[in-house]
Amino acid sequence: MRNLFLLLALLGLSGCMKVSDLASGAEYHLRDAGVLDHGRTERMASRRLQQDSFIYIAQGHFVPPGHGYPRPNVVAEEAFKGFVQYFPLVRRAKQPLGLEQAMSEARSAGAHYLLYSRFAYSDDRIGTEEEWEDQEALDRLGTDRAVIQLMLIETNTRFLVDSARIRSRGGFLTFYDAQPQDLIGPPLEDYARSLLGVAR
Repeated sequence: MRNLFLLLALLGLSGCMKVSDLASGAEYHLRDAGVLDHGRTERMASRRLQQDSFIYIAQGHFVPPGHGYPRPNVVAEEAFKGFVQYFPLVRRAKQPLGLEQAMSEARSAGAHYLLYSRFAYSDDRIGTEEEWEDQEALDRLGTDRAVIQLMLIETNTRFLVDSARIRSRGGFLTFYDAQPQDLIGPPLEDYARSLLGVAR
């Protein structure tokens, strides 16, 4: 009887929702519960950009506090991968730059906007046997964390169009041999999508 009730409940739900909706809902809840990687973006403005906007992406020299040292230009690299899927006119700096230098390069390239980023916090927790052998600290076991800060600046007027903070944490199913920089790609792609007003 119980199995019959469960089967009827599942059939009723499948009539109301598509399988893809059920899957995305399950994925959202698994991320929220910390089972999978999770990222949360806090935007200070809700302005949208046109798809033909030319965006120059750069990362500052700032070295994040916390444990673990990410690659020097990793935020710009990951942002480029996410933005190029939605904005056809995107370029990025080859190395970390100061804000004035990044603005100068963006103007020289003819970009409409500069996306200036920095890795504000990085916590690379113990996730492998090798890391355990190096640190041997129970309080360092767990999932990685990362915080990214972004400023979107109009190059002609230096007007701050938007600023955002992305907080990411690893999931318990994905923490093995992961690094904080592995967490930032999907939220940066989500940010690019939000600038266009495109739903996931």
